[in-house]
Amino acid sequence: MSDTPVLLSCEGSVATITLNRPEVLNALSKSMISELLRTFRDLSADPDLRAIVLTGSGRAFSCGVDLKELAEATDIKSHFQWHGEESLVSVVRACPHPVISAVNGFAITGGLELALMGDFLIASENAVFADTHARVGITPSWGMTQVLPRLVGLNRARQMSLTGDFVDAKTACKWGLVNEVVAADMLMIRAAELAAQIAETDKTTLSRIRSLITDGSGETLEQGMAREAAVFDEHMGGVSSEKVAQGRENVTKRGRRVAGNARPGTI
Repeated sequence: MSDTPVLLSCEGSVATITLNRPEVLNALSKSMISELLRTFRDLSADPDLRAIVLTGSGRAFSCGVDLKELAEATDIKSHFQWHGEESLVSVVRACPHPVISAVNGFAITGGLELALMGDFLIASENAVFADTHARVGITPSWGMTQVLPRLVGLNRARQMSLTGDFVDAKTACKWGLVNEVVAADMLMIRAAELAAQIAETDKTTLSRIRSLITDGSGETLEQGMAREAAVFDEHMGGVSSEKVAQGRENVTKRGRRVAGNARPGTI
């Protein structure tokens, strides 16, 4: 068994968190969840960090809660501190740095919920997704019933959660569960590319845009538009024309670089 349930590596302004219990498909034990909580709290307090990649080792992202450990618990309800301000989902969602979930293999039930805590998901061609709460006999508490329908729609969420059926990476992408699917050996390379692009943006502006998207998802269009206008007024009061001009120049340079590297017919 792995002595360290969670691995952390940092390169520049990007951190990579790797679930490290491959022999049990990265089942979410109490110690792993505690370590994830500590890791996300520590990274949240790092002012130099800009993005986080969350992935798994071996054949799985995570197969979900460690059912063997759960079966031995005397108080199942409180065993993993499922919800509340100090729960894993609350701590991850409160993290000020964008989180990319790089799903390398099985993302099942609690493992899928963990992946859904990220700002967005990318997947290996080997990734497989499922919600088996109904089959196991545990109701969700990390947001499955609320987040999944917002991504894939009500009917597809019902299909996944009521049947417990497995969804392959290609279908997950078609349904909107993941943003893109890449070859297995390209997953972490692509995740690093996306994290690096996030790191290049203006930190304050990115933070405000990210909050607007997240907060607006639970509001009406009118409420979201009003919130955006208020944030715009507050933000632009502290932005100089010189800073905007420099930002535009950076975007133009990047556009030329991307265009120069593009294959014929791709743009």
